[in-house]
Formats: sequence, C-alpha cells, structure tokens
Amino acid sequence: MDRTTRHSETRYGNRPTMKDVAARAGVGLKTVSRVVNGEPGVTPDTERRVQEAIDALGFRRNDSARVLRKGRTASIGLVLEDLADPFYGPLSRAVEEVARAHGALLINGSSAEDPEREQELVLALCARRVDGLIVIPAGDDHRYLEPEIKAGIATVFVDRPAGRIDADMVLSDSFGGSREGVAHLIAHGHRRIGFIGDQPRIHTATERLRGYHAAMADAGITVEDSWVSLGTTDPGRVRVAAEAMLEGPEPVTALFAGNNRVTVTAVRVIAERQRPVALVGFDDIELADLLGITVISQDAAAVGRTAAEHLFRRLDGADHAPARVELPTMLIPRGSGELPPA
Repeated sequence: MDRTTRHSETRYGNRPTMKDVAARAGVGLKTVSRVVNGEPGVTPDTERRVQEAIDALGFRRNDSARVLRKGRTASIGLVLEDLADPFYGPLSRAVEEVARAHGALLINGSSAEDPEREQELVLALCARRVDGLIVIPAGDDHRYLEPEIKAGIATVFVDRPAGRIDADMVLSDSFGGSREGVAHLIAHGHRRIGFIGDQPRIHTATERLRGYHAAMADAGITVEDSWVSLGTTDPGRVRVAAEAMLEGPEPVTALFAGNNRVTVTAVRVIAERQRPVALVGFDDIELADLLGITVISQDAAAVGRTAAEHLFRRLDGADHAPARVELPTMLIPRGSGELPPA
C-alpha cells in the first residue's frame, strides 16, 4: 500500500465503531457489546475474533455514550483563577485524586481573574454535562449558576464564597491567618508594619486586610494610610508600594505580604536594601525554606481534597443546607519574620 492510499484511509475524527468491529469479526452488534463490556455468553473463539478486530481497527469503547445513558457523565469541572499560580497545583492534584477514586475525569480551566471568562468557562462545562463543579470565583454575582444547580449540577466554591447565591464553600482562614502573622511581627518588636495585598474586590484580600487591622488594634497601634496598599499583584505595582513604605524619614520596619505573588516581589525589594526588613507572607512560596521566609501557610491540598469530597457527597445524594467549611492556616517561622526592628 503506497503513502497516498494510507493517507486516504486515515479519517481524522471518524473513529471505528462497534458496527465496524462486528463487520470485521463477522458477528452481531450484541456479541461485540458483550465482549467490550466483559459480559458472559460469548465463546472463547468468538471472543478472540472480536478482540482481534478491536485491535486491528483501534476501537475504543465510547464511555461518554455509556455514562450518558445512566444520566451521569463521570466528569467534574474545576475552574481556577490562574493555572500558573503555585497555590493551585496541589489543590488541583488533590481534586483529581478524589475524582479518580470516584471513577470520574477532571476537566479544569483558568478564569484569569476575569468574571466574564469565569462565567463563560463554567457554562461551557455545564453544556458538556459535567456532573459537578468546583469553582474559585473571580466574580461576585453567581446567579447565572442557579438554573444549573437546580438542574442537578453539584457546585462547591473554593477559596472565596459565591456571590449572591447560597452554595457550599471551602475556605482557608484568611482573617485568622493574617491576624496571627501580623501579631507575630508585633511580638518581635515592630510597630510600623506595612500591608501589601491583592485587589479589594477579592474576598481573600479584604479578609487578610481585616486580620491585619485586627492585630494592630489588639496591640493598640494606629495604622497610617501610607502603610496599606491594595491592588493588582503585578510586580511593578507591588514594587512601587513596597519602596514607598520602606523609604522616607519614618519607614515601616516590617512588611506583611497578602499572597505568594506579593511575597516574591517583596523579597526582591528587601534584598536590594542595606538595612534588614522583617517579612511575613501569606501562602508559602518555592524555596521559602531555603531563603528563610516566614509564612502563613494554607494547606492547598487539604482545601482541594475537602472540596472534592464534599462535591461527591452531594453527587451521592447528600441533601442538607449549603455548608461553609473553613480550614485553619499555620504560621511557619523561618527567620524573616523574627527580625527585630532595625
């Protein structure tokens, strides 16, 4: 057979069917179905012929059609903020492990912190009939999901609560973790502590700022406006904010970074300065143990695993009021948060 003939027989998108297998093996469709699904009632010789036809044609069972007949697609969707963010790696892996244990496939995508893209992605997953959704919300209005939830798509929100609907959620204790981290800096003698966080519309950013203010108030410290900066986590924006706090006649002596991306930029800014600056970051970062960065660590894998287990309990018929699960954070002292004021 020449190259032209081989090329003409390659039909991309046209996979061999059970009808093709039956024709090649010289048996009926029911016989092929029995072999494919491991059912009894087929002689060894017939089973061998069918299997040879399957191997020759490259046939694969259509699981989508099979599970759709049962009313379930054996798949769930995971909508993340940013696939490149290291926080979401262990979270996604944990969700996938739970899904696999339940015989389900995980499909994930990134909203890029864009509410419109989040909605587009979520509804695209619903159109593909996923059984359930785990969503890290970018927007603050999720009423668009009400018809899908009523239609039976189990939904759990992670890291941030849903907006304007009642739904299950699994969160880390952003308020408590931030409060503990700032109190740790205060305990090491700091009174002038800067806070650099994410955009104020994001739930975790406002909760961590609230924890900062609570710790400062507990210590009787009045916060100056110049000590707080919220905005994007773009390195340029964070650098400007950090440098402004660390310069002038009365600079801050410590920084609290509101998330891992802020921490990375803060580490670079501090490394360029002559005097030491204490630092505590919310979320762990790669090499933080080697660099001696004190952090408030949230267990991303536990968050993902808890959300996935909750989702599959819903899929198995759990019928209770929407639940809010809040997981604790942990302070990991490594040196940067234990420096005294210069």
